[in-house]
Amino acid sequence: MVTAADPGETRTSVWLTARPAAPARRRSEAPSGLDRERITAATVRLLDAVGLARFSMRRLAAGLGVTAMSLYWYVDTKQDLLELALDSALGELRLPAAATEGAPGGAVEGDEAGWPGRLQALARGYRRVLTDHPWVAPLTAAYPNIGPHARAFDAALQRLLDATGLVDAARTGAHLALSQFLHGCGGTVRRAPEGDFCLALDVLIAGIEAKAPAGRAPARP
Repeated sequence: MVTAADPGETRTSVWLTARPAAPARRRSEAPSGLDRERITAATVRLLDAVGLARFSMRRLAAGLGVTAMSLYWYVDTKQDLLELALDSALGELRLPAAATEGAPGGAVEGDEAGWPGRLQALARGYRRVLTDHPWVAPLTAAYPNIGPHARAFDAALQRLLDATGLVDAARTGAHLALSQFLHGCGGTVRRAPEGDFCLALDVLIAGIEAKAPAGRAPARP
């Protein structure tokens, strides 16, 4: 079973490690029909089917019709592959559009709710990813979230916080509250029922609105 980054093991994130190109002769020996993207997609499907505890490189290879050693042409370790799968799952998130510059409340065209509505949609989308892929929550706690989709999610969250107009301690507090809420209610310990999640999210957003400078929080219908 994969635990939190396998305690006692020092490793570098797959996103920080450049893999040297294999010599032409060795590349010709690599299994045909495989690439890192296909292996990552198969990893996501297998994790969905059997869970994190039963995931193994042998089981993955069998599903792809290759030997387990064939996978190591494309990834160095199982942990690297799990990091790739984690970021791939986060890529399912639909990120909010950027706000119109100068618009009150960080509004986007056709969006009357402004940042509160977009923050609510982003949080609900994140919860859906955790619900669809129960293995994402423990991997999020185990590995650094620095892949391209994770960074895009964080950038979207930062843009929404920018739209609130909060600064300094209030901005830091809002970010901390949102992060703790998403990961805590998402299911690292016990996933909250959807109704409870949405109610708690409404309360959290209302609290942020109450701290926002006048004119930065659109009036709710």
